[in-house]
Amino acid sequence: MKGFNQAWQRVRLGDILSYEQPTKFLVATTQYLQKGFTPILTAGKTFILGYTNDKHGIYTNIPVIIFDDFTTDSKMVNFPFKVKSSAIKILSLRDNNQADLKYIYEKLTLLKHQVTDHKRYWIDEFSNIEILLPPLNEQIAIANILSDLDHEIISLKNKKRQFDNIKKALNHDLMSAKIRVLRK
Repeated sequence: MKGFNQAWQRVRLGDILSYEQPTKFLVATTQYLQKGFTPILTAGKTFILGYTNDKHGIYTNIPVIIFDDFTTDSKMVNFPFKVKSSAIKILSLRDNNQADLKYIYEKLTLLKHQVTDHKRYWIDEFSNIEILLPPLNEQIAIANILSDLDHEIISLKNKKRQFDNIKKALNHDLMSAKIRVLRK
């Protein structure tokens, strides 16, 4: 990037991220609400499994990364939550002056890992992976660029959903003769 020219350092993920077991933040039931005060999370594609109105055992020390120890999926979380599975590791920065959590999250998403065994991957493997870490101000600049792209992607997905709905309604109206096409 233009304007940044300091050297990047090689660091182990386990040296910049601490992990917390989710035991205190597990939901007691599998009967989730459609709406509620606190989302119940997984690190997989579903992300928000449902909601709970429990007032206790809510994780509030945000932002964090949740990491599924069995699948190695991860998600960035910046709101209070509970989790479904004890396989989740809650990852946070050891030192906010050394690293930017969004940058580290984006780096985690780039790590290619073959899940072959049913084991705990954070402690055994991921915490020992070395990454190149730019100075903090460059990490923040990179994370901001990627966040801007995330917002644009969300906006485009919303527009696509709107056009899909318009097409569905128009298709229905055209195919039922509710709307007729003008002859040219």
